[in-house]
Amino acid sequence: MLINEIQIKKKTAKKRLGRGGKRGTYSGRGQKGQKARAGHRIIPAERELIQRLPKFRGYKNRNTSRELLVLNVGDLDKFKETKINPEFLKKKKFLNKGFRGEIKILGKGEIKSKVEIRDISVSKSAQIKIEKAGGKIMTSEKK
Repeated sequence: MLINEIQIKKKTAKKRLGRGGKRGTYSGRGQKGQKARAGHRIIPAERELIQRLPKFRGYKNRNTSRELLVLNVGDLDKFKETKINPEFLKKKKFLNKGFRGEIKILGKGEIKSKVEIRDISVSKSAQIKIEKAGGKIMTSEKK
């Protein structure tokens, strides 16, 4: 090869067509429509469900689990009261106005005074300690 035989060719950029294949203009995308466009995105079914949820004022996604207030047997001596029920606990501000949960007395601590408990669930260990101190447990059947 001699220097006078070298040919310099000018490189021209090819026209970019549909991109992504050897099929020309549409390049496998078909014609028109959402799927033919760049960056097309089909809306997922979950979004449709979210859109149907009510978003008006006052609508709450409330937690369905119930609240639980736990008292120990040792705490009952501090009250200096013989009758303990949910209304008494509301007066002592142990419960909020909107409290809709369950109250339970557990067996941690010691009790010396006689206590009458109404409408409050009690664990077995707490029941033994309360009855040993001379107290009573009265539960009403709620339906």
